[in-house]
Order: sequence, then C-alpha cells, then structure tokens
Amino acid sequence: MAFLELLKVILIGIVEGITEWLPISSTGHMLLVDQFLHFDARPEFKEMFFVIIQLGAIIAVIYMYWSRLWPFRIVRSEKERDSRGRLLSKNPKWKGEYRIGKVGISRPVLLMWVKVIVATIPAGILGLFLDDWMDKYAHTPAVIAIALIVYGVLFILVEKRNEVREPRITKLSEITYKDALFLGLFQALAIVPGTSRSGATIVGGLTMGISRKLAAEFSFFMGIPIMFGWSIVKLIKFGMHYSVLEFFELIFGMVVAFVVSIFVIRFLMNYIKNKSFKVFGIYRIVLGVIVIMVFAISSIAK
Repeated sequence: MAFLELLKVILIGIVEGITEWLPISSTGHMLLVDQFLHFDARPEFKEMFFVIIQLGAIIAVIYMYWSRLWPFRIVRSEKERDSRGRLLSKNPKWKGEYRIGKVGISRPVLLMWVKVIVATIPAGILGLFLDDWMDKYAHTPAVIAIALIVYGVLFILVEKRNEVREPRITKLSEITYKDALFLGLFQALAIVPGTSRSGATIVGGLTMGISRKLAAEFSFFMGIPIMFGWSIVKLIKFGMHYSVLEFFELIFGMVVAFVVSIFVIRFLMNYIKNKSFKVFGIYRIVLGVIVIMVFAISSIAK
C-alpha cells in the first residue's frame, strides 16, 4: 500500500512540475489527478501536501536563475575578474554596485528584488485574510472550471491584440514599481482556484505591454516569496503532526517537482521565443469543460 501511495506521489509531483510554470492551473490538474488516483491521505495533510510540493518547483527556479537572483559577492580586489576573464566592474550585473566592507551588492539585482517584494504585497495580504475562506468555499469543480475557461479566453484575446503591437517593456530594468504593483494585483487573482498564478501574472504582463519572455521570467521571480510564504503558512497551520510516511511523501513530491520543473521551464522559455500563449488558452478552455463533465458525471453516479 505504501509503495502504491509513493507512485501516486511521483505522478502528482510530475503534474505539479509541469503545471506550476505553464499557465494552465496546477490546482485544476491536481483536482483531476486526485479524482482518478484517490490519493489516500488525511484531508488536512493532503491540503498541505498540494502546497508544500510546490517548493520543489520554486527551488528549481532559484537553481536555474541563481546568477541573476543572488546579489552578493566578496570583493577581494578592484581588478578581480570573473570566470571569463572580464573585469567585474564591466559586468552589467555589478554596474553601480553597493559596497559594505568587502561585500559587493549588485544594484540591478537588488532593485529587481525590491520590485518583486512590491509585487508580492497584494497577494500576501489577500492570502492571509482569504486563504481559509477560499479553502472552504472556493475549492469546487465549478469555480475551478470557470477560472480555467475565463483565463483561457483572456489568453486568446490578449495574444490576438498583441499581434498588431510591439511590447513596450522588454528588459527587467524597464519595469517600474507601478508596473510591479499592477503585476502583483494580477498575481493576487490567483487566490481563486483554477486561475494559475503564472497564468494570471503573464496575462497581466501581456496586457501591460510586457514581452512574453520577460512576463514569464518575472512571473517566476514573483513566485519565489509568495510560494515560500504560503508554504510556511500551511506548515504552521498543520504543525509537525505527520507520520514518517507522510514526511517522505512530502520530500519525494518536492524532489520530483524540482526535476520536472527544470525541463518545463527550459521548454517554456524556448517555446515562447517564436510562439504565443494561444495554445495554452485553448488548452485551458478544453480542460475547464473536461472538469465540468467529469464532476457532473461523478455527481450523477453518486
């Protein structure tokens, strides 16, 4: 029985690693997977599990974008060179760096993190006040299906409009604090199950005139503090009341999500170089209809 449950955990981790970064709603897919797999776990643990394994996906982003996310370095010499022999003073990442003793702080990376924090505020506030209410009343097939379909239509409409206009923002440094706050408001909409955190922020970014690549990358960065925050909240609520098997299920799910996420992020960034998000919009609409049909049939059968 334990081996069968671990197989289910692997499948759930794969689904999480794929759907966390593609704008197609990890919640909608988790609902369907759980409907067919019947993950045998306590309701409280299952609720926590579906959030905590997302940390594996978030750690994959940190691993892949580490050089762009870590702002600190030890300054040993003014003539210190990087691995390619270039003077660090000429490296854009260290342009106008701040110095605290022998610690150099990258100004562009630091400012990026300030924007990420600004973008995190709306979702953080709504999450603290509405998390319990959403868990109790909004995690229903109807809500998830409607969110899938609505955002699917939005993706198609936004991409249709973008066919006749060029993005106004193509570099991270061009995103203002006002832009970051608006992106944070879009991210806050993801508290509704089925919306997709990446989907909401990417739709918002495209609507604001941000390029596809930058909208996706900034969405990745925005997910780091918000997902760590949600995971901590779930851990505090659940406490340390889980068995050895449940502990290994959490770790195993995270590891699988981490590995799968690396491949999915690479795929997505290569895909959107020359293609739009329309296909994801169509997929969301189809999935929304499937969710309605599956649970309607399930209700009739009962």
